[in-house]
Amino acid sequence: MTPEEASCYLIWMARIKSKAQRRKFAELLVEGKIDKDAYERWNRGAGSRDLPEHVKRKKKKSKRKTKRRAKRHG
Repeated sequence: MTPEEASCYLIWMARIKSKAQRRKFAELLVEGKIDKDAYERWNRGAGSRDLPEHVKRKKKKSKRKTKRRAKRHG
């Protein structure tokens, strides 16, 4: 991940949502791909709450298939 990609990733994220994300951001911080202020900002957003190990994506609502009406021939 390049520094530009890392910064783009951080822009849309509001806060760290899982322990795995916290570890990833700590790794990026150690590698120098993000600065300490960015890491603190996202980590502070999570607060002191107990985070899950991983967060699953929300399932998309499936589009309801409508029944086709039979055409009347008369």
